[in-house]
Parts: sequence; structure tokens; C-alpha cells
Amino acid sequence: MRKVLSPTAPQGSEVRHSEFMKSIKRGAREYGLLLSLVVIMAFFQVSTSGVLMQPLNLTNLVLQNSYIVIMALGMLMVIVAGHIDLSVGSTAGLVGALAALLMVQFNVNYILATIICIVAGALIGAAQGYWVAFWKMPSFIVTLAGMLVFRGLTNLVLQGQSIGPFPDAFAAVSSGFLPDVFHGQRIHITSILLGVLVGALFFIVELRQRASAAKHEMDSGSFSMFVVKNVILTGLIVFLCYLLASYRGLPTVLIIMGVLIGAYTFLMNRTTIGRRVYAVGGNAKAAMLSGVNIQRVSFFAFVNMGVLAALAGLIFAARLNSGTPRAGTGFELDVIAACFIGGASASGGVGKVMGAVVGAFIMGVMNNGMSIMGIGVDYQQVIKGLVLLAAVFVDVYNKNKA
Repeated sequence: MRKVLSPTAPQGSEVRHSEFMKSIKRGAREYGLLLSLVVIMAFFQVSTSGVLMQPLNLTNLVLQNSYIVIMALGMLMVIVAGHIDLSVGSTAGLVGALAALLMVQFNVNYILATIICIVAGALIGAAQGYWVAFWKMPSFIVTLAGMLVFRGLTNLVLQGQSIGPFPDAFAAVSSGFLPDVFHGQRIHITSILLGVLVGALFFIVELRQRASAAKHEMDSGSFSMFVVKNVILTGLIVFLCYLLASYRGLPTVLIIMGVLIGAYTFLMNRTTIGRRVYAVGGNAKAAMLSGVNIQRVSFFAFVNMGVLAALAGLIFAARLNSGTPRAGTGFELDVIAACFIGGASASGGVGKVMGAVVGAFIMGVMNNGMSIMGIGVDYQQVIKGLVLLAAVFVDVYNKNKA
């Protein structure tokens, strides 16, 4: 007896097509921002006649945006917790001035001076976090006051003059490169091998996450799309490392950034404090009723922000090889924009580490590309402002649609 299929039953090809479309949509949600970065880079690569992707310019792009990326990691936590920090640029400038004072004028060992500066950043974050977390003062007002105070203190510390140069060992933090243990003649072999290793680790992590989703009977999409997607991403990592290796290899700050990105991805996704930050930003009352100490979480977010702002200030000072009164001016705008462009919600509770990193590089590529094209600073500000407005609009639109 021949089996008759119901006319409404989905055929095998229809099911496969449906699964394929679901995988496409999931990939667009997860990697749409990264795809946007690739498209922007391709646009400026064509517009600048190939200058953007030259190894020397890529190296400068990393060096110019390292401190923005580092501060974006801390700002993401602050924004996810439902707050904002307008003082990060002034904090970075003050810490750079303090480093110059210690190392240049008082001849303090650069390691000890670095530790003192990091502790100073933590204390700055703690001072602001105290008023926000325990006195319920609006973070906008507290950090706006901090921005003014720390900018004034920077000028007082430096007496309106630049102080430098730093010791060579400290300056190498920003200008140094990973040594090549294989002593390649025309290409930096160690950097290429490290890129292959990072690409392989990325693929393994993605594979384990897929296996974990399948174990818990969660929809993980088609395996073929998974392979194609991750082979492309892994290939991009290796290709970028190859380009950098053809110049002087991987910059030291890129290694620092990579370690911090990995650490904060783990912190926000896999630890109790990370889950509590999301809980407090998503619904503070519900988090409190669940036993979360929301004051401690907010306080920790600001202390962490102070530490990363101090680290960024040290890297920026090392890059300039001096402490300057105007250091850090406007950094807070690029850092906040990076987080919002990267998908963080202005109302808190939403945001990913990799989103903030990609958002920072989108801003960096736009700055670099427009500068190469000779676009004036005034027009650059207009364009960046419109991009930020568009990013926040998308967030609000999606929330209203839901």
C-alpha cells in the first residue's frame, strides 16, 4: 500500500531550506557587526587605494586604538550594570601625568611606578563607585564631576607642561613588538605561528560551544554553515597576523589586548560576577530579591573601570613618550561610542565583550580611513556622531519591536 503524504506536510527539501535560512539569520545576528567591520575595511581599502591594509598602517591602527579597546572592556561592564563613566579620558590623562612625574622627575623604577599608577586608577574608580553605588547618586553627574576634577589635577601635576621622555623599558610597552624566536629574515615567523594557534583555539572554542548546545538539546544550526563561518573567521585571524608579520610582527599592546579580551570574555560569560552584572543592569529589583548585592556589583564595575583607564593611560603615555596636559581628551566619547556601536544597550543589561572590541575597531578604522582620505576633523566628527546615533536607534527600535 502506497503511503500518501499530507499536502501540508513539509518536504525534505523544504526542511533543509528552512534550517539553512535559520542558520543564515542566526549568523547575521551573531556576526553581523563583524561583517560590518569587514565591509567598512573593504570600503576604505578601495577608497585609500590599498593604503589601509598595508602592514605599516595596520600596525599603526592597532597602536592607535589599543587604549580605546582596553577602556571599552571596562566601559562595557559599567554600561551593562546600568551606569556610565564620563571620566575615563581624564583618568587616563591623570595617570599618564602621574607616571611621568614618578619615572622622569623622581626616578622611580618603572615597574613600581606602574603598580602605583594602577592602584591610583583603582582608587579613582572606588571614589566614584562609592557615590554611585552606596549613595545612589547618578553616575552621569558623579563622573562628569570626576572628568572636570581629574582634568584639573592633570594640569596641576604637570604644571601645564609635558614631562618626558620615559625610560626605554617603559616606552617599549607601546612601541615594542613580539620577538621572533625563529629569526625569520623577511617575515616574522613567531607571529604567524601565534596567529595560527589563536585561530585554532577560536575554532575549538566554537566547536565546544556547539557541542554543549547540542548536549542540552538547543538549536545549533546546520553543521556545514558552522564550518564555513568559522573557517572564514579563522582565516581572517591568520591573514591579519600574516600582514602584521610581514612588517615587524605582533605589537606588544596587541598581545596585552588579546589577553584582556580573553579574560573579560570569560569573566562576563562564565563567572558569577559577570552574571550578576547582567542581572543588575537588566532588572536591579529582581537581582536584589534574588540575593545579589547590587551595591557591590556597581562598586566593582567602577573600580574595574578605574584600573583599565589607568592601564590605557600608561599605554598612551608610553606611546607619546611623555605625560601631557591634553592626554586623554575626548577618549570617553570614542569609548562610549564603541560600546553602543558594539550592541550594548543604553538601558543596561545587554552587551558583549567582542561587540565592544569590534565597535572600537569600527571607530578606529573610520578615523584612520577618513584621515588617509584627507577628510577634515569636523566632517569626521559629524560622521561618527551619525554612526553612534544610528547604533542607538537600532537598539531602541529592536526593543520597541520586541
